[in-house]
Amino acid sequence: MVDRRFVARMRGAALKLAQPERREVALTFDAPWESNGAFPKSVVQDGATVRLYYRACSPDPEDSSLQGSAMAVSHDGGLSFEKQVLNRVKWDGSADNNLLSMARPPHMPPVFRDSNPDCVPEERFKGISAHWRKAYAMGSPDGIEWRMLGAGPLEMPGTFDTVNTAFWDSSIDRYRSYTRFFYHLDENTVEANVLGQDATVVRAVQSSTSRDFLRWTRPVPNRYRDRLGETQLYTNATMLCPDASRLYLAFPNRYVQHRMIKPEHGHPGVNDALFMCSRDGVTWSRFSEAWVRPGLDPHNWTDRNNYPVWGIVRTSPTEWSMYITEHYRNKSLPGRIRRLSLRPHGFVSVHTDANGGGFLSRPMIFGRGDMRINFSTSAAGWIRVGVIGADGTEVPGYGLNDMDEIYGDDLDRIIRWRHGKSLGSLATGSAHRLLFALREADLFALRMA
Repeated sequence: MVDRRFVARMRGAALKLAQPERREVALTFDAPWESNGAFPKSVVQDGATVRLYYRACSPDPEDSSLQGSAMAVSHDGGLSFEKQVLNRVKWDGSADNNLLSMARPPHMPPVFRDSNPDCVPEERFKGISAHWRKAYAMGSPDGIEWRMLGAGPLEMPGTFDTVNTAFWDSSIDRYRSYTRFFYHLDENTVEANVLGQDATVVRAVQSSTSRDFLRWTRPVPNRYRDRLGETQLYTNATMLCPDASRLYLAFPNRYVQHRMIKPEHGHPGVNDALFMCSRDGVTWSRFSEAWVRPGLDPHNWTDRNNYPVWGIVRTSPTEWSMYITEHYRNKSLPGRIRRLSLRPHGFVSVHTDANGGGFLSRPMIFGRGDMRINFSTSAAGWIRVGVIGADGTEVPGYGLNDMDEIYGDDLDRIIRWRHGKSLGSLATGSAHRLLFALREADLFALRMA
């Protein structure tokens, strides 16, 4: 229920953005080879192992193109990460560290595991590495040994100085990428005017598709249904929703660059995280309120903090995890990432308070099986469901009053009417509508199974 795609009318109900819970610190960048500019790129779940790829340092203050890239590993399902010794790169005379490489562009990319069924084993792990105006396709058989794919930079316009994402999209049999470009509010301005309260150039997101990860279509700027204006989106963290291949999710970092709470930090700007979703990968529903606020920690109210790390980890059957940055570029404390706890498929709900309310769905054709819902109520709250036929009346035996109150907290509750009736019995090819009545309840998702 992340948008109004299935909703025809609401009464006494509204879409409510669910904020994740900040949990434990999952990794601290406190090793000698990690600077206060250490920055996570992606988290990848590969079976029982979860990997975190990140920039560890830029050791040459005169040349930021030289970067040390590292990998940390979790063996507890993503609750915490360890810096395992890789013995690949010497730092201060010793290879006793978790560095993967120390190189100039192309660097190790933000990594994803390629689910393309035609992917060759030598390129099972992929990513787009970028530095300023150049982007490179990278591939690896194991996520450790990396090489550039193709003869040079990709023929793709953009600015790229951020975490640029890509993945295999099975719904279109193409790769999708989401990269940075500078959007000019005034065509006569220069790109240098991207800073300050009166900036006329903003950081924005564009998407492109490819059959082979080397030749990409001309990027298309994201389109938004909201009235937020041209918001500075520093990263995009765009991905397919797990178990819902036609739903795209993004967790961009919003940069409010003219604000400053801690002048002693020396850099302007404060950041938080947003949530947005799309059904086609181009047009997005973007929530205006923050998905994650900086919170009580004053060190998270400095520039370039609160960046959601790209990737979702299934921590348990009842919990998904993401991660967010803290203490970036701090002079006295090391940077770190904190785990965020998410309800599976619980990003947005149709919400009602104690006064109750509900919604009428758009016409739907049901398949066989049961309808299952992901929902939560208070102790006094409840949900009922009715089925409306083509004539606008309740289908006999499937009305709101033909169902006992549903209450509790469940990720996958089967919906049945009295006498054991299921929605699959109406799999006749004709369209029906669902009428949901709720009180002190949140409906997050529904499915036929």
